[in-house]
Amino acid sequence: MQLECINCLECVDACTKVMGALGKPSLVRWSSEKETIAQEGKTSYIRAKTIGYFVALTLILIALFAMGSKKENMLLNVNKTTRLYKVLDNGGVENDYIFLFTNTDSKAHTYYFEIVGNDKIKIVRPEEPFKIGAGKKKKSVVVLETHEMLANDARKDVPIPVKIRAYAVDDKENIAVERDSVFVFPRSDLIKK
Repeated sequence: MQLECINCLECVDACTKVMGALGKPSLVRWSSEKETIAQEGKTSYIRAKTIGYFVALTLILIALFAMGSKKENMLLNVNKTTRLYKVLDNGGVENDYIFLFTNTDSKAHTYYFEIVGNDKIKIVRPEEPFKIGAGKKKKSVVVLETHEMLANDARKDVPIPVKIRAYAVDDKENIAVERDSVFVFPRSDLIKK
């Protein structure tokens, strides 16, 4: 109970050894200030504060187990390539992405993906679903294309939010993830009519 004490607990070992040689109990005990100094009786371990700590710890452990049990059977990392877009001769616009798929399930699956909520942007490449073995990764270059006028701004390029849903073709309901990305549409003066 002194300010200089750094709680190294070496005094407990020393005191127990010396007092044990004299046949007496140690002067340093694992007890409360109330029990040791004031000598007002035994420490009560069941009180509001300890019950509160126990309840909080229990809730944290339940939350950790709940979060740990919700394992995704597929991981997807979507990265935009260094080229923002490519304007095609027919007036279309392409954006390139690199998708890194990881199959975290215990068996192989065939994967594909779709654009959610925007039917003006189409998947050009890859054209077919692809298979990934259990615990394996696959990097794929993905090309999205549009022939629609998604924005009409002559001053700057316009980023258009895109939601990509990737899924296992053989278990579409249980193995699916959604990722948000951006489709960059060029200035209107760059579009070839």
